[in-house]
Amino acid sequence: MLTRLVSELGEPIAICCNQRTEFPVEALGQFAYNNHVELDFSRPEKTTDNAFIEAFNASVRKELPNTSWFDTLEAVRQAARSWRREYNEIRHHRSLTNKAPEAFAASAKIAR
Repeated sequence: MLTRLVSELGEPIAICCNQRTEFPVEALGQFAYNNHVELDFSRPEKTTDNAFIEAFNASVRKELPNTSWFDTLEAVRQAARSWRREYNEIRHHRSLTNKAPEAFAASAKIAR
């Protein structure tokens, strides 16, 4: 996924991430090394280091599992895909001048 994103958007200077054990650190480390990308790990128990992702995670928890009932793992995946599409393409965000992320990104590319 990271390789695809780099081909579409270009190499990032850094990737900010947490230190949770479920995070695939080895694969990310190899990607960062191969692409000359700095890894910036947040400090444990310091949610302010990563406020944007913490806010996103809170939205996911509040809006996806708390409002849906799932019978199968595939139902969870389908609901997550639908929610992610709505969040990334349709929903307007105050932090993006009240535009949907996709529209904001398109206007940023034009402005370059």
